Amino acid sequence: MNILALSGNVKRPSRTASLVKMAADRLRQRVSGHVQSIELVVAAPVLFGALRADQLDTEGKAIIAAVQGADIIIAGSPVYRASYSGALKHLFDLVDYRALTGKCVVLAATGGTPLHGLMLEHQLRPLFGFFNAMTVPTAIYALEADFTAHEPLQYDDRSRELKRS
Repeated sequence: MNILALSGNVKRPSRTASLVKMAADRLRQRVSGHVQSIELVVAAPVLFGALRADQLDTEGKAIIAAVQGADIIIAGSPVYRASYSGALKHLFDLVDYRALTGKCVVLAATGGTPLHGLMLEHQLRPLFGFFNAMTVPTAIYALEADFTAHEPLQYDDRSRELKRS
């Protein structure tokens, strides 16, 4: 099983990248397979050199192949102006519209207020609906208060209590 941890962050350090990594680590504990991570802070400059997929260089084609070849995608983005990052949008503009049909997608986002969490339902879920992907019903959303030094606060799965680092 190929798991892609895809973070739409465009700066470092990134709470979104940390959240996506934590979700991928938790998923990997339950599902056997290989996890590949892509952060758009690194990948976007490669992708921005092309307006169409046929204009991508070898490195850009490898990024798109990783997205299209994943069995499960954990797609995360910081909320920017009530939507996902433009870098994430550009990446999916380069993905073949048939490539994600039937693939499982976990949605994740970070934002400044609880209301920003609506971006998951009003922006990200429809994006993957266009691709005929299967988004899991529950999304992951975290506020700035859910992090310490850009790392998510950890919760004990059994007691459901916060573990302080």
